[in-house]
Parts: sequence; C-alpha cells; structure tokens
Amino acid sequence: MLALSRIFLDNIENIQASWVTQGDKIAQTALFFGANDMGSTMIEENVVASAGVNFMLPETELRRLITTAGFKPRQRDCYYNLL
Repeated sequence: MLALSRIFLDNIENIQASWVTQGDKIAQTALFFGANDMGSTMIEENVVASAGVNFMLPETELRRLITTAGFKPRQRDCYYNLL
C-alpha cells in the first residue's frame, strides 16, 4: 500500500513510516517502499501505549536504522523544513 500511495499520491511530498505503531524493522523497511520520514522521538506517548503497543527508540537508534538502510538521517521541524 505504501508503494502504491507513493505512485498515486504523487502530490504528497512526505509519507511517514510510523515506528511507534509498526515497530522499528517495519518502519525501516517502509523506507524502501516510499516513506521518507521515520517520525520523531517521543517525550510521552499514551494513545498507542493504551492500545497495548509499546515501542521505544532513542534518537541514536532511529539514526542507525535509517543509515543502515542506506539513507541519510535528517532532522526536520513540524512543517517538514529540514534543519
């Protein structure tokens, strides 16, 4: 679905792979299917946790996942401006 979204929704610049809901390995794999954003670090997350999902990753691990997938990690603001 992600790869098809990238093809058919070509007017959407950024598609996020949510490691919070999908886990680190699925989010890393999603980068190969068109996602260009791994989401962000979280200070506190209650919505997904209340559903029984509990993935936690430090920034260093997010950067490692992106780098080992062959991509360059970049920091962005909430408007998707690269910092």
